[in-house]
Amino acid sequence: MTPTHNAPQPNGRYQYFNRELSWLAFNQRVLEQSLSEKYPLLERIRFLSFVSSNLDQFYEIRVAGVLQQVDAGRLETDFDGIGPRELLTRIRAGCDDMVKEQYRCWKEVLLPELQKQRIHFKTVEELSPTDFKWLESYFRREVYPVLTPLAIDPSHPFPLITNKSLNLIVSLKNPNPKRKEPLIAVVPVPRILPRLVRVNQRPGQPATFLFLSDVVRCFAARLFPGYKLLGSWAFRITRNSDLYIDEEEVENLLTKIEEELHNLRKGAAVRLEIEEGVDEDILKDLLEAIDLSDSDVHLIDGPLNLYRLMSLPDQIDRPDLKFEKYTGKVPKPLQQNENLFSAIRENDFLLHHPYESFAPVVEFVKQAANDPDVFAIKQTLYRTSGDSPIVKALMTAALKGKQVTAMVELKARFDEAANIQWARQMEEVGVHVVYGLSGLKTHCKCCLVVRREKTGLKRYAHLGTGNYNHHTARLYTDFSLFTVNPKITSDVANLFNSLTGFSRSPRFKKLLVAPFNLHKRLLGLARQEIENARAGKKARIIVKVNGLMDKDTIDMIYEASAAGVQVDLIVRGICGLVPGIKGVSDKIRVRSILGRYLEHSRIYYFENHGDEPIIYVGSADWMPRNFFRRIEAIFPIEDLKMKQRVKDTLEVYLRDNDSAKALRPNGSYASLPVRKNREAFCAQQHLAEIAGSQYERTGKGKT
Repeated sequence: MTPTHNAPQPNGRYQYFNRELSWLAFNQRVLEQSLSEKYPLLERIRFLSFVSSNLDQFYEIRVAGVLQQVDAGRLETDFDGIGPRELLTRIRAGCDDMVKEQYRCWKEVLLPELQKQRIHFKTVEELSPTDFKWLESYFRREVYPVLTPLAIDPSHPFPLITNKSLNLIVSLKNPNPKRKEPLIAVVPVPRILPRLVRVNQRPGQPATFLFLSDVVRCFAARLFPGYKLLGSWAFRITRNSDLYIDEEEVENLLTKIEEELHNLRKGAAVRLEIEEGVDEDILKDLLEAIDLSDSDVHLIDGPLNLYRLMSLPDQIDRPDLKFEKYTGKVPKPLQQNENLFSAIRENDFLLHHPYESFAPVVEFVKQAANDPDVFAIKQTLYRTSGDSPIVKALMTAALKGKQVTAMVELKARFDEAANIQWARQMEEVGVHVVYGLSGLKTHCKCCLVVRREKTGLKRYAHLGTGNYNHHTARLYTDFSLFTVNPKITSDVANLFNSLTGFSRSPRFKKLLVAPFNLHKRLLGLARQEIENARAGKKARIIVKVNGLMDKDTIDMIYEASAAGVQVDLIVRGICGLVPGIKGVSDKIRVRSILGRYLEHSRIYYFENHGDEPIIYVGSADWMPRNFFRRIEAIFPIEDLKMKQRVKDTLEVYLRDNDSAKALRPNGSYASLPVRKNREAFCAQQHLAEIAGSQYERTGKGKT
C-alpha cells in the first residue's frame, strides 16, 4: 500500500492521521508478517488468515459506517480533515491494493513454500484418478446431502444471503428452445462443512488439500439434472454488522440484543467478493439484487476468504513449521498453592502474560468458588471462551450458596451471542448477572473476592489489562495484579457497586476509572510533565496502548513535545498522531510491535521529576470510546520493585529493532536500523527468555 493513502491532513494548528486509513496501515503490517521469512511457514499462514478476518470486521463496522455517512449526504469532516466521500475513495483504493497483495502473497510466496514441505493445494483437475474417486465419494456422502440449490426466476426472488457465507452462483442452459437466456441459481454452502478438504489422507504421502468451493463447483451440475452447467462462481457478501440499540428505550437488553443479532443476517450489504471471470450479466444482476455498485466489488483471483486457512496449521503435524511451544512460568509462591489467599495476603503479585502463566488467575477464582470462607465473588466478563473455567467456577460458587455477581458485557462486538449464552446459563444456577450502565460498555478487567478471616471480612482483588479468557491469555501480552491493598480493593468494591446499583459520580482513591476521572487525570499528568520540561527539569512520557485517537490527548502530547518532553509511544494499531513534525512533534517517537504474541497491555509512564515515576496499568486505550463510552479501570503500580519491572519492560520494547517498526510522518512504517556489530533485538523473545527469573512482590521483598 502506498503511503499516500494515509497521508496526514492539516486541521487548524495540528495535523492528524485518519482512523480508518491508519487501521489499513496497521493491517498492511499484519500482511507483512505473512511475507516475513523469520516466522515458521505455518505461522505465516495464520498471519495471512488474520488479514482476511481483520478486513471482514473493518467492512462490517467501519466501512459500513462511512457508507452510511455518504448515503446521508454528510459533508463535515472529523478532526483529521477528511470528509466521508473522500475517505471512502481512499479506503477502497487501500483495500484494493491490500487484497491484491494478499493473494499475491498466497499464490506466489506461500503456496510454493508449502509445496516444498509436501503440503499441496490442488484443483480438482490436478487430482490423480484414485484421489478423484475418493473426492467423488466424499462429495456424495458429506456434501451433497446438505446442499440446497435455490432457483432465481419470477416465482423465486433472489434469496437472502447470510453475512460472510460461502455461495456459488451458477449459470444454466435453458432447456426451453423459445428462451435463449440462461437460468441462474444460487447454491449456499452450509457453515457446518469444513472449508478445507484434506484428500484421501494416507500415511507417508504428501498432504493434499482442496478448497470446498472447488469441490462444490466440480459437482454442481449434479444439483440440476436435465440442465447444462454453463458456469459457476463462488461469491461472498459482507453486511453491516453494527448493533443499533437505544438502551434508554429498551426494557430487556438481553432480549433486544438477541433480536438485533437475528436482524444482522439481513443487514445492508457493504462488499461483494466474487471470483474473477464471472459473467458480466450475472455480476450486474447480483449487484442489483444486493444494492451495491461496481466500486463495492472485489474480483478475487484465488480462493475466497483466506481466513479459512486458519485451520490448516491444526491439520498438519509439523512442529518444525510452527512456533516452538511455550509454557508460561508461575511464581514459586503461587505454584500448586492450596491457598492462594495466604500468598496474596503476604505479598501482591504482578504477572506478565503469557511469559507468566494465566493459570493462577483461573485458580484464584476456582479456589474462591470452593473455599467455605469466601462469601462473595464479583467478576467482569467482556470476552471469554466457550469452555471458560472461570465461568464454570462462578457457577460452582453460586451452587454452593455464595453471593456471585457477574458483570457480563453483552455488547462486546462479535461476541454478543456467546455472552448471551453464558449469561443465561449462569442465571439458571443463581449467579446474579448484570449488564452494566446504560450507554456504557463495561471493558474493565476486575475480580473481587470477599473472604471471612480471623480479623474480619477481607477483600482480595485481581485487576488486569486483558480479558478473562484462558485461551487468548496464551497469545496476548497482558499485565495482571493480585492485591489486598485496602485502598485498591475498596475502589474495586466501589466500582462494582457503581456497575450494579446507582451512582452518578463515584469517587476513587487509587483507581482511574472511565468515564469518571481517567481522561482528566491523564491530561493532568501530561500537563505536569510539560511544566517540568519548561522549568528545565527532566520530563518523559512513555505510553503503550493498542490505539491512540483522542484529539485532546493527541494535542496535549503535541504540546508536550513542543515544550521539550521526550515522548515514546508504543501503539500497536491505529494512531492519529503524526510524529516528526518540526516544532510540533519532533520529540515524539511512535513505534508498533507485531510478533508472535498480540501486544495488548496498556501502560502509562510519567517521569514525575523529583519523585518516583508515576505508572499506571489497565484496560483503556487512548481512544474517545475508552475515555467516555466505556467503563475502564486503570490501577497504579506503586511498589518500587514492580515499578522498576514495568519500566524495564517498557525499555525492552523501546530497544526492539526486530519486530518493531517506526511510524513516519507520511503514514508509512519503517524498519528500525540494526547497528553494526549488533544483533537484531526482539522484545518478545527477550521477555520469554527472562520470564520466571524475575517476578516482584511487595511486602518484605522476598522473591
